Amino acid sequence: MPTASQHRASRDGYRPIRVSIEFFPPKTEEMERILWNSIERLAPLQPKFVSVTYGAGGSTRERTHNTVARMVRETGLKPAAHLTCVAATKEEIDDVVQSYWDAGVRHIVALRGDPAEGVGHAYRPHPGGYAQTSDLVAGIKRIGDFKVSVSAYPEKHPEAASLDADIDALKAKVDAGADQAITQFFFDNEIYLRYLDKVRAAGIEIPIIPGILPVQNFKQAANFARRTGASVPYWLAARFEGLEDDVETRRLVAAAVAAEQVLDLVDQGVEDFHFYSMNRSDLVYAICHLLGLRAQAPKAAAAKAA
Repeated sequence: MPTASQHRASRDGYRPIRVSIEFFPPKTEEMERILWNSIERLAPLQPKFVSVTYGAGGSTRERTHNTVARMVRETGLKPAAHLTCVAATKEEIDDVVQSYWDAGVRHIVALRGDPAEGVGHAYRPHPGGYAQTSDLVAGIKRIGDFKVSVSAYPEKHPEAASLDADIDALKAKVDAGADQAITQFFFDNEIYLRYLDKVRAAGIEIPIIPGILPVQNFKQAANFARRTGASVPYWLAARFEGLEDDVETRRLVAAAVAAEQVLDLVDQGVEDFHFYSMNRSDLVYAICHLLGLRAQAPKAAAAKAA
């Protein structure tokens, strides 16, 4: 498999691009309307899969399940349900996994999860629960032939002692059966490319899909980055400077910044992208259009089942 360095070549014409999209389960009727409008808007792009997040301490367990189950019933999308180790016994988590299988879900995004008390508190495994993501991955694989995605951190997990230690943790997930990894978002492509070289050098061969966060609101994105250990380059802050009250210009700049990032990665040979949509479709749709994706006739659930 070529390294990231070997991917650094000039663009040589059309390359097939595959995208996946992350949503979060709605808390209110209005948020549910926004979510399903976004799904309706993005579904014709035929993403490879769509994932639905899982709140700290399993706080959105039921809403995540309901959203994913509705996707299976009513759309031709392939949903991937997030699942964490937090605040549940192995038996409780196994029941959730089995319920996904029974609902027709065949893809799970396995995560350790944030402490139930919130970011900033130390993680403590639940007594009788899965201690780490690698344990959860092995448990999922025992229950059914799921595809399992896991997380990867180009700038290391905030709690990891070092990047090398974090890559060792990724390798443990792969050894447990993980099929692919999705990265934490980043804004400097060189960070991802250097990380990919290190991962391959460690003997990890699964796909490492770059996670892309289109910046809807720079201040919010910067705060999110600080909490997750992602760096925010000076040039990015400069591009949004003075636009706090100029929503329309901010949207144009956001689209340009995200498009520049993904098109540069395409030039480096990247063919898969995972978009953190924040349940908003316009930026993701525009970026996908620039990548060459075009809307196709939606596949109805009935047609899928036929």
